Amino acid sequence: MPQVKSRSESRISDAAVVRATGWTWDHWFRLLDARCATALTHREIVELVAEMTPRTSGWWQQMITVQYEQARGLRAPHERPDGFEISASKTVRVPVDRLYRAWSRRQTRDAWLPEPALDVRKAKKERSMRIAWPDGRTNVDVHFYATGDEKSRVSVQHGRLDDAEEAEACKRYWRERLASLKERLEG
Repeated sequence: MPQVKSRSESRISDAAVVRATGWTWDHWFRLLDARCATALTHREIVELVAEMTPRTSGWWQQMITVQYEQARGLRAPHERPDGFEISASKTVRVPVDRLYRAWSRRQTRDAWLPEPALDVRKAKKERSMRIAWPDGRTNVDVHFYATGDEKSRVSVQHGRLDDAEEAEACKRYWRERLASLKERLEG
């Protein structure tokens, strides 16, 4: 039987999963192993988790299922049904309107995000953007959050990536780009 992830490998702590569900990761994994969950589809595992703890939210049912699948080698980190997806975020000491403009104005954006011909498919001012990436196959969702008068956060999700290697490369890329954005706006 594959090894259970240690707490340090799980994105969500044992304390958090116990608060939400009453059980640790190890307990969840033993319960699911006893029900032969490695032979089930993702949807079937979610349904099984829901049966075991009907008061647990859908979000937690998904998290338990994904963590189990990753621990058992059924799913790679960042893997989704339509490919791989990563996320990155950064808090910046500027108002959300200024952070949004750093994305929406091409001249400003080009200074920290040197990608040609970004196609902004949909935008909600100071809230979100949906971008078709220049590779023609992946997409980027950007969300903006005001966290104070002079502080805001940007969250980037880059999806439809081909494999784990591309996902890790994109994760590094977005961390670097968002660090550059923060430096530019705060500097």
